[in-house]
Amino acid sequence: MTKKQAALIALILFTLVAILHTLDHFEIIRIAEPVLMVSRWIAIAGVVWFAVKKKSLTTWILVSMVIGAELGHDYPAIAVQFQVLSKVFLQLIKTVIAPLLFATLVVGIAGHSDIRQVGRMGWKSLLYFEIVTTIALFIGLAAINLSKAGVGIQAPPASLHEKLPETKPQNWQDVVLHVFPENIAKSIYHGEILPIVVFSVIFGISLLLVKDKFRGPMLGFCESLSEVMFKFTNIVMYFAPVGVGAAIAYTVGHGGLSVLGNLLQLLLTLYVALFAFILLVFIPVALIIGLPIRRFIKEISEPVSIAFATTSSESALPKAMEAMERMGVPRKVIAFVMPTGYSFNLDGSTLYLALASVFVAQAAGIHLSIGEQLLMVFTLMLTSKGVAGVPRATLVIILGTVASFHLPVWPVFLILGIDELMDMARTSVNVIGNCLATAVIGKWEGEVDFKQLPPETKA
Repeated sequence: MTKKQAALIALILFTLVAILHTLDHFEIIRIAEPVLMVSRWIAIAGVVWFAVKKKSLTTWILVSMVIGAELGHDYPAIAVQFQVLSKVFLQLIKTVIAPLLFATLVVGIAGHSDIRQVGRMGWKSLLYFEIVTTIALFIGLAAINLSKAGVGIQAPPASLHEKLPETKPQNWQDVVLHVFPENIAKSIYHGEILPIVVFSVIFGISLLLVKDKFRGPMLGFCESLSEVMFKFTNIVMYFAPVGVGAAIAYTVGHGGLSVLGNLLQLLLTLYVALFAFILLVFIPVALIIGLPIRRFIKEISEPVSIAFATTSSESALPKAMEAMERMGVPRKVIAFVMPTGYSFNLDGSTLYLALASVFVAQAAGIHLSIGEQLLMVFTLMLTSKGVAGVPRATLVIILGTVASFHLPVWPVFLILGIDELMDMARTSVNVIGNCLATAVIGKWEGEVDFKQLPPETKA
């Protein structure tokens, strides 16, 4: 039996099971739950067999998501205990981030013979980041004002008016101070990407300015460190299907398949807005630079699926960098643009913050003028820098902003119910956006010709 035949059989089985489950739900026919459960697991067994034949890490990650969802649905009490496995995977990945960022940034800067190119890439990257995130901001605003997902929500019982964790509202001085590390070890410990990036950039520039006899050994060390960390990532990625499956099992087991509840409209608004953003921004940009879209989608499918399942951009960073290197973008460009983008190019998070902040006001019955909405979301865009790698860190940002604009906090509890599902989508768009950004800057710098790509390699 061929792989296509196996995939077709698995698809037919899943479709049949989905139809039976739907009919059972609406009581058109009544089928015993054990029969449905067995039929679902038979279908899953077919997909697992296909993954065994496929021998692809991406395929195994996607299959593990299906298995995790089924475990969470059938055995929720057991599935919630699997969270530790997803945390193990995330912690292993997080150990890679700081040394990988430091090594690749230093090599990317100090490896240039011309410091002017570093400066050019810097201003080009920031210009592109700000244009794209501003568009995301307005698309998010337009979507929530059209859907009005928060309008008509009744205030919850007093039991939900409990105190949220206190957050200190940030002013512009706090934002500026957060950029610069007071202690690089402290920044690494707390996983603060932006201070690590700033330290690495200044270190790389300093290394570029010293004599060759001093620069050579340190540059060689950083190149070796970078290669080792990529290999380290490859080893950790063998655990990815387990970690991803456990994350999905916990999510479904904890919240159930009906986690959408009354917030389905907000969830759909976010997904439609992100899809519109991809169609209106990402695809035109890719066409302008001559990026082969089909090849691009294939190469980034693995890091995007990891980001979607783990809700962490950090977990996808190493694989995203490798994917863009296979697309022909030089490592020196990737090493500079992608880590910077993880702090400044949060397309999905920016769009989500616009949605969520206005949703809070709508749910509270508070009318915000367009000017007030713009002021709120621009504040969010500034205070969100550097949080893309932390799962659901945007909720902390929203809490601080809600306090600053004197809005009630109980609507934030409503968002918590589906934040996992929203985080999956916005984090995936963050990863896609940063991969595309490296291609844009590489093309803008004349460092890559997408008409002459290196041959594809098996996933």
